[in-house]
Amino acid sequence: MTGRVILVTGPSGAGRTTAIHALEDLGFEVIDNMPLSLVDRILGEGVDGRPIALGFGSSNRDFSADAIQRLAQRLSDDPNVEFDLLYLDARPDVLVTRYSATRRRHPFAPEGEPQVGIDREEDLLTAVRTRATVLIDTSDRTVHETRDEIRRFFGGKSDGDMAISVQSFSYKRGLPMGADVVFDMRFLKNPHWEPELRPLDGRDAAVQDYVMQDDRFAEIFARIRDMVLALLPAYRDEGKSHLTVSIGCTGGQHRSVAVAEFLVKALAEGGWRVSTRHRELERRRQITAPERE
Repeated sequence: MTGRVILVTGPSGAGRTTAIHALEDLGFEVIDNMPLSLVDRILGEGVDGRPIALGFGSSNRDFSADAIQRLAQRLSDDPNVEFDLLYLDARPDVLVTRYSATRRRHPFAPEGEPQVGIDREEDLLTAVRTRATVLIDTSDRTVHETRDEIRRFFGGKSDGDMAISVQSFSYKRGLPMGADVVFDMRFLKNPHWEPELRPLDGRDAAVQDYVMQDDRFAEIFARIRDMVLALLPAYRDEGKSHLTVSIGCTGGQHRSVAVAEFLVKALAEGGWRVSTRHRELERRRQITAPERE
């Protein structure tokens, strides 16, 4: 097929239905809670030029995290498809509050406490979450604010704006899906080899100072910053509604995180609307034994 495809998923209660409705309002043909076994048939028939959004709830009878990832990779690799995996998320305590307020039973714990089902679903979706190209945390957003965020990412450039995401990652786990521009920070001195810095990450001032002290940092970062600032108007004028800049290092904990933070600040100061994700830090929060650089 040829065209725009968005896969929409996330834990129950995080706002997937709100996202689906917002995409429908933007002109997407939407199909929610569809069986994975029918996806190839739907996409094979084409979408008559309309963008399409497919919603997948993890409680569907044939839902498979592995199958979602395979489908996402296939669509991402297809040069004829403009693809995103949109993941709606919320903190566990917020999900518990939402279930308590609505008195709904969690599909993963119909006879038990919502927290049990939330934990089970989080385990199931961890791998899918880390593959998302757009992640929206609805924990502190109203329904209207979530819809506004969907419009910001997928509503085109009617207001002349473009949503920018800066994402850090580990080369050990491969390039992020949906990356438009990629920079490799493995040439910088690695804070991992400093015992006092090893347990920290690139958001900590001590790590950022260490990265900046590398003799190669100032010139290289200035070139990266100026290149991105020069590219953004061109991408916007070509009609992109959002752009992902990915910055990698060996473990995704120190150098890439620090440089991503520096770049986000520079782009914000340049007047761009920008958000940040640290893929490996997100993953470490969800697993028992963190990976190290």
